[in-house]
Amino acid sequence: MPETEVKATISKSTGLPRKRFYRARAHSNPLSDSHFPVPISPSQFDYSLHYPQIFPSSDQADGSRKIQFADIGCGFGGLLISLSTLFPETLMIGMELRDKVTEYVKERILSLRVANPGQYQNVSVVRTNSMKYIPNYFEKAQLTKMFFLFPDPHFKEKNHRRRVISPFLLDEYAYVLKAGGIIYTITDVEELGDWMKSCLENHPMFEALTEKELEADPVVKLLSSATEEGQKVARNGGQTFQAVFRRIVPSDKTS
Repeated sequence: MPETEVKATISKSTGLPRKRFYRARAHSNPLSDSHFPVPISPSQFDYSLHYPQIFPSSDQADGSRKIQFADIGCGFGGLLISLSTLFPETLMIGMELRDKVTEYVKERILSLRVANPGQYQNVSVVRTNSMKYIPNYFEKAQLTKMFFLFPDPHFKEKNHRRRVISPFLLDEYAYVLKAGGIIYTITDVEELGDWMKSCLENHPMFEALTEKELEADPVVKLLSSATEEGQKVARNGGQTFQAVFRRIVPSDKTS
């Protein structure tokens, strides 16, 4: 890309990429074939490409430090940026299918790293299809938090199999979440909110957080305020529907 074109995509006032140059369709078809590199297994994921200050080379010296937060369909990265400073010692990644949006988040993180030395080194983004490749990126019981914020509602019943929260996919999420790990979901579509809540309620490896736990969790407050979609809903005076559930061991429900 010519230097003048690169400069045009960066805001002079903030030093951050301009969103209008990275616009894309609101959602993509997760069942279509896309072509991008995918690690064969979690051990093949190169941390040095995503967290170069923490892992200077692909030969990781500290194999115990792994990604703990995953934002599925991270959009323009608002939640990730907020979480990065709230949990500065935690590695986190956004997973996004749209190429232009992924590129925007990459540029946003790089710009923030330059403007704030020592910060935002714990956050990254990867272009991938999380409905197909979650086990390629994360080991069993690796994650402590997963986020599904304003996912595509796929209104038609025949397309419900494309929804990112489903009984089948919850099996995979339960596999990569450690016991006590939390799934956060939010939508402005009531029917989808009911669907996601019902899927989680009926899965034997998840239980809802109590109202007291929700109030004490600083992340819950970010669900509707940190993302572009959440801010749009708030501006329009719309409603949101949350479902926040904990990964449990099945016997916990009867103990």
